[in-house]
Amino acid sequence: MGTMTDLPRLPKGFTFGTSTASYQIEGAVHVDGRGMSIWDSFCAKPGTILDSSSGAVACDHYHRLDEDVALMAGLGTQGYRFSIAWPRIQPTGSGAPNQAGIDFYSRLVDKLLEAGIEPMATLYHWDLPQALEDQGGWVNRDTTARFGEYAAIMAEAIGDRVGKWCPVNEPNVVTLLGYGLGIHAPGKSLMFDSLAVAHHLNVGHGLAVQALRANGAKAVGSATNHMPVWPLSQDEDDLAAAGLYDDMWNRMAADPMLLGSYPGDFAMLMPVADGDLETIHQPLDFYGVNYYNPMKIGAAGKQTVSVGEVTGSTAEGFGAAEMPFSVHEIEGYERTGFGWPIVPSGMTEVLMMLRDRYPDIPPIYVTENGCAYAHGPDEEGYVDDQPRIDYYNSHLRAVAHAASQGVDVRGYYAWSLMDNFEWAEGYTQRFGLVHIDFDTLKRTPKASYEWYADVIKANK
Repeated sequence: MGTMTDLPRLPKGFTFGTSTASYQIEGAVHVDGRGMSIWDSFCAKPGTILDSSSGAVACDHYHRLDEDVALMAGLGTQGYRFSIAWPRIQPTGSGAPNQAGIDFYSRLVDKLLEAGIEPMATLYHWDLPQALEDQGGWVNRDTTARFGEYAAIMAEAIGDRVGKWCPVNEPNVVTLLGYGLGIHAPGKSLMFDSLAVAHHLNVGHGLAVQALRANGAKAVGSATNHMPVWPLSQDEDDLAAAGLYDDMWNRMAADPMLLGSYPGDFAMLMPVADGDLETIHQPLDFYGVNYYNPMKIGAAGKQTVSVGEVTGSTAEGFGAAEMPFSVHEIEGYERTGFGWPIVPSGMTEVLMMLRDRYPDIPPIYVTENGCAYAHGPDEEGYVDDQPRIDYYNSHLRAVAHAASQGVDVRGYYAWSLMDNFEWAEGYTQRFGLVHIDFDTLKRTPKASYEWYADVIKANK
């Protein structure tokens, strides 16, 4: 695994954690009163999931809670970011809470605290109750009010024990892949009509922050996907297209959260009602960053790869002709098993960009970062995933470099604790520090698990 002296060193007090999401690991979709989610419905449609699978069983985390918390404790992590399945709490997205669902997350939080691990809870990691989608989902402004009510329920139930909260995971991904291109649930292809979704997710964030604070939440932040946007060339058209994409991807949530306004021309396109920007622009205790890779953007009509391919899915999506920009391969870098370019410097670039763009940004946590590789156990049960170790090593060093340049970054949550259901890719992509045999559900810590444990130990 390497000696303690050659492992990445992060600032004193730095938090090391892991991340997961409810639909990707829990399974038990018909257990204890859980309602139907948009991902249950989406997976049931032929052709939506690469291997025709679903999260119906996933890692069966719902029934293997003790075993999975023990794996976290074995790593020595100080934090665990998980998400709450809204349909477990309110099966139809509104009304009285389902006590069995609350009890599950209360038990998880207690187990984490017993193991010395701080819970970081995400309220929405994409599993919207299907009943709300039937009423328009995030296109319908009423969903923001329902989200605020749900946030209040969870804060009242476990807010006294959860150290950090993230209201919405990656609102930009939900907007583009779920409602813009139809690659993710709920499978709507609204293109730029999906801007209402972006705004409603932002309003939902603000209402959730208010509800969490009103019910005693200790610290509230975010979990937004950010990526460097590199222009295809210095031609005026390419620079303009890259600027448009940067506004859409990196600023559509961050600007209203941190500045109280929308970027550029989007300010005129969003369905903003009186008071909305004040609602979104709530004081935050931390800012969460999910980073995976940069994007290379050119003017419309120069397409070389699909948008879905470089934003998290190889599934079919809208064609290039529909877009006011083109997406291009980033060459000259090694790639993960998913085909994503490995650009650790992009992590530093994102962190410094946020620091420079938002002078009043609160402390930053990397709430997701990781890579997919297909390594499985050998004949002796050992999982040698050295490329994942190399990936984490380089990206943690990139975080350390940003910290040395004055970025107030205080934590890193590896994606993911375990192999899981990877959305439109099904079980074809493995991001975990722990290997899951999806037939037997056996957990096998990989070489990267042992390496990450060494990093955490070295930094203590």
